[in-house]
Amino acid sequence: MNAFDSLVQPGAEPSGNGLLGLSQRLPPSNLEAEQALLGALLANNKAYERVSEFLAAEHFADPIHGRVFHAIQRRVEAGQLADVVTLRAEFEHSGLLDEVGGPAYLTQLLTAMVGIINAGEYGRVIFDCFLRRQLVDLGEVVVNRAFGAEPELDGRMQLEAAEQALFDLATDGGSEGGMVSFEKALTAAVELAERAFSTPGGVSGLSTGLRDVDSKLGGLHPSDLLILAGRPAMGKTALAVKIGYGAAQAVRREALEKDPNAVPRGGVAIFSLEMSADQLATRILSEQSRVSGDRIRRGDISQRDFDKFVEVSRELSSIPLFIDDTPAITISALRTRCRRLMRTKGLNLIIVDYLQLMRPAAGSRPENRVQEISQITQGLKAIAKELSVPVIALSQLSRQVESREDKRPQLADLRESGSIEQDADVVMFVYRDEYYLAQKMPKELNFDNNEKYTESLDKWQKDMEQAHNKAELIISKQRHGPTGTIRLFFEGEFTRFGDLDQTHDQDQYE
Repeated sequence: MNAFDSLVQPGAEPSGNGLLGLSQRLPPSNLEAEQALLGALLANNKAYERVSEFLAAEHFADPIHGRVFHAIQRRVEAGQLADVVTLRAEFEHSGLLDEVGGPAYLTQLLTAMVGIINAGEYGRVIFDCFLRRQLVDLGEVVVNRAFGAEPELDGRMQLEAAEQALFDLATDGGSEGGMVSFEKALTAAVELAERAFSTPGGVSGLSTGLRDVDSKLGGLHPSDLLILAGRPAMGKTALAVKIGYGAAQAVRREALEKDPNAVPRGGVAIFSLEMSADQLATRILSEQSRVSGDRIRRGDISQRDFDKFVEVSRELSSIPLFIDDTPAITISALRTRCRRLMRTKGLNLIIVDYLQLMRPAAGSRPENRVQEISQITQGLKAIAKELSVPVIALSQLSRQVESREDKRPQLADLRESGSIEQDADVVMFVYRDEYYLAQKMPKELNFDNNEKYTESLDKWQKDMEQAHNKAELIISKQRHGPTGTIRLFFEGEFTRFGDLDQTHDQDQYE
């Protein structure tokens, strides 16, 4: 018999009062602990410091106890005395304690006090009962939904909604965290600096496979949300795949340095909401084998190309790269799959292509698109912090870029930019001047004479030569470092990015 079998007998119908079988059981509570804590607080207001960080009025099972705690909390935080005398006057006029005998109940609370030193323990008992009551309520909702209480939610959506509710309870209701001593924080900072010092190029985070990007960002850092944005055809996906592939290579290389026979523990998860997994794999194969992706799809390749294609595919098969091409995935489903991957294979980087195609958690109903995007970006940032991995989310730009003479993107060009810009630790834009210059090729029909046309054409050709195979990665926001522009090499035929000063010669790939 599973957990649900014990709650719902076969053939039984759900009642409107909640879970079947729970009516005989009282919700988890400890009224004695509540009385003891309130007595301790009334006896000595300094005891409030032991519970102020995690306890609130709504955590009390008895609403009257919650009101007393709220009154104590309000006076103590205002720097006023909260004892039987000061609270008696307040409750005499409000009548809030009439149900339990009036203000005289405050004196009874004092007699229930066991010891001020135990206030913290009482508070944790009260909070634990609150969490368990929340779990009971959540379970009731899950069961009633499964019986059809909300027919608009199918089974998969109910799973996602339940997981989101559990995550919210764990995040908002958890009492972990709090102050970290400066000594501990300083130790972590020194360890980070030591890693950067001992790593070639001064990279303390996960390598992107692009030297200049690593130099500017210091690698990809745990808990960071990085936004990579650009207009269509700029190469957002290609650059994200390049970074993901470079990071996966770095994970594999680090594992093999420790043990040549090791299987890498960790990897890169790419959530491709726009392209299928095989299309994404074709892009990587095209880049690494330098065989055009279009020719691969059409089968227009020579035996030599095919042999190279097979050879490269064998090498790539050992790279710890994982692709999920579920369309319109929700933030809760993404979190579930990342947790599972972290538990089974390990996880070092998450890439989402792209965030405007995601959906908020099942069961939530944002009022507008801006609020919806805000939920998604906040969810991605929460995942980055929870799993302690960097998250790169691709984003589209608004069309207002096209109306400017200089089409280099700015922060204001982000769609629903307020929430994206606020939640991101790094905002990067990919821009290729060559794409826009190609559209400005002079046409002879637009010139009065041949001399002006020739002059304009010569200038256009020189501009195209300067922009050919070049791209810019514009870092417009970096919470932990400088902003600026990184110039990159780009081969459109293979959708391939690289460091600009390398010798991009066919011979080096033979």
